[in-house]
Amino acid sequence: MAKQGANRTKIRPLWHPLEWPAWLGLALIWLLARLPYRVNFYLSSALGWLLAIALRLSRRARVAKINIDICFPALSQAERSRLAQRNLRNTGHLIGEFCFAWAANLRNSGGISVTFQGAEHLQAALARGKGVILVGTHFSHLELCGRLLAERLKLAPIAGMYREHRSAAFEFMVRRWRLRYAQAMFRRDELRGCIRWLKSGNILWYAPDQDYRRGESVFVPFFGEPAASLSATHQLARLSGAAVVGFAHQRLDDGSFNITLEPMLGDFPSADVNADTARVNILLEAIIRRAPEQYLWLHKRFKSRPDGLGSVY
Repeated sequence: MAKQGANRTKIRPLWHPLEWPAWLGLALIWLLARLPYRVNFYLSSALGWLLAIALRLSRRARVAKINIDICFPALSQAERSRLAQRNLRNTGHLIGEFCFAWAANLRNSGGISVTFQGAEHLQAALARGKGVILVGTHFSHLELCGRLLAERLKLAPIAGMYREHRSAAFEFMVRRWRLRYAQAMFRRDELRGCIRWLKSGNILWYAPDQDYRRGESVFVPFFGEPAASLSATHQLARLSGAAVVGFAHQRLDDGSFNITLEPMLGDFPSADVNADTARVNILLEAIIRRAPEQYLWLHKRFKSRPDGLGSVY
């Protein structure tokens, strides 16, 4: 199938002087992706320790700690502090894993070991012929595991839904890299394209677990706290008839990955957008709890608040 999704016109040219730092960053990403995976893994581990030291007093470290305090009240203060430190160390892997996801030739990278569980659930959902919405979370290895799923399972054409980069150079190059393993990439506002894609029986993969302050959202619990949550999963399933399948992934201590496809949500969508969005959040919470130290707690997940509730940050 032809690759879909056109770039939005950028005002700034790709070779504008203000884009030169972005091109240098892209060149560094390309160079890091040339390393064997095992070298990348150990370098990322070392970088994570350095970043944990450098970031421990930063605003983002404070955001991560607040998020963890909100979401894991049953843990002791000491346990939450240790989880926050492990999460900061995981930031080093985030950098290395995105480099590999975007720019590496995985066949020539020394090999990445991955185990798949629940592939039969994805196959059963695809057998309905109405497409599958693959719902994931913002782990550091989100994109790398999406690529591994696309390249190694090969059950159906996969498209991703993404947020545009502010840099024209990053938008151009990262999109180009992504389209080497995904058959299409849709911006978050390309709803019609997503629906057509799903109605063709394909897979649409995205992570609805962040507060973007744009797009249609509702306040429903996330780890027990009211959170602005994207209702796109309900809307896409309602308009396309697609099934919803959870996409979980975890990095193990040896650098290998475990990818799990969850059973499709039954009786979804319903007529209640709030109830459906809350069900999606419950699914996301269960995925995050398997490896909370690998989740992107640096994001201000609770920055939008219902009327009458002050900022937690």
